[in-house]
Amino acid sequence: MDNFKLFQKQHNIKFKNEDLLKKAFTHSSYANENGVECNERLEFLGDAVLQIAVSEFLFENFPNEDEGFLSKKRAKNVCESALCVIARKMQLGDYLLLGKGEEQSNGDQKCSTLSNTFEAVLGAIYLDRGFNEIYKVLDTYLFTQLLDDDFVEDRDYKSNLQEFVQADSNRAIHYKVTSETGPSHQKTFEITVYMDEIKMGIGTGRTKKEAEQNSAKEALNKLASK
Repeated sequence: MDNFKLFQKQHNIKFKNEDLLKKAFTHSSYANENGVECNERLEFLGDAVLQIAVSEFLFENFPNEDEGFLSKKRAKNVCESALCVIARKMQLGDYLLLGKGEEQSNGDQKCSTLSNTFEAVLGAIYLDRGFNEIYKVLDTYLFTQLLDDDFVEDRDYKSNLQEFVQADSNRAIHYKVTSETGPSHQKTFEITVYMDEIKMGIGTGRTKKEAEQNSAKEALNKLASK
């Protein structure tokens, strides 16, 4: 079974035109080396489709919220780092067609590439199967998270730190609880984030997620100041 048939099986999508799906995974670096069309036009279309689908979902599910709230919530959930999380859940990097240079620099792990690919895949699905199939994909990977504030929080500083480190090295990021204080119903957690064995930042919070976010934020601030 080739990669693109496997993708369809894994995500329960049947393309009429598999060439569209292949094009969605064709990075510009591969296209330039092989004289084929890249996924950028599909990315353009997928971005518009995503905006409409998410806008409709928010409009229907938050009837008492104003335009400002809806705009901010949409922006937070269709930004690069948010789409990167979804792309990784869908394992889109496994199917990317990259040029030699991009392969050597771990292009299949870059958030910008992954988020763009997710939009291109949506563009291909829209052209081949229409909006109904788009809603099925987003219902699985995005719509439930739109109702969950933890999703917005969890993808922020941690994802940005992961992307920053992976862009420049093959080093690994990991988090370690270094202390817990307070009674069981009102704990404060201290978590340290490491790059390999190098201590990068310390954060505290009422939950482990919050402490991880704050430790990643401190690490990013340190990296930005260097």
